[in-house]
Amino acid sequence: MYFTLLVVVILTAIALVAVALGIARAISPRSYNPQKGEAYECGIPTRGRSWMQFKVGYYLFAILFLMFDVETVFLFSWAVVVQDLGVYGLVSILLFLVVLILGLAYAWRKGALEWK
Repeated sequence: MYFTLLVVVILTAIALVAVALGIARAISPRSYNPQKGEAYECGIPTRGRSWMQFKVGYYLFAILFLMFDVETVFLFSWAVVVQDLGVYGLVSILLFLVVLILGLAYAWRKGALEWK
């Protein structure tokens, strides 16, 4: 019973995706321009080598931003249900904040937050 239903759902999903891709290919405009095959670099042709090294600090800064951004979302969802969690929820979020503050202090001490 459930296996048959699963097969029907999977086949329906495959059929719908195939039909959508077929319709998109059939009605989409086509333009065969050699410029479309070139690499896009903000509209300006590159001078010299395109492959150059970037400072690892840019990546560290971006990763730290994403990490603290995700944790802010977690804190917001925790704040919505804080009364239902009780003391266990408070202790767990305090432990979470301690780890977060230690991570921030470590990144600050290593100079990952300096933009030079």
